Amino acid sequence: MSTDVQHLESQNRYVLNRDGEQVGLTDYRITGDAIYLTHTEVDPRLRGRGLGAEMVQGVLDQIKADTGYRVVAACPFVRSWLDRHPEYSELEQRGL
Repeated sequence: MSTDVQHLESQNRYVLNRDGEQVGLTDYRITGDAIYLTHTEVDPRLRGRGLGAEMVQGVLDQIKADTGYRVVAACPFVRSWLDRHPEYSELEQRGL
């Protein structure tokens, strides 16, 4: 199975696709130099398989590579993921 994270900029959303089907999403809003990750969800049929973690990591990797935004984890799932992955903490410190 192949997965990829796609940025839908016009919708302020990243989506996780698995074999061509959208199975997850992360919504965001931008305020100044910060990107607030506000909501993440995975198709209920597929929860518990690590897709949420894959989604968050893909989103953060794209933000790191493509922007200079400081990440604000307004979503509890993103907050929890970041707490377990200190190697991404630099994204929360950008521009401070």
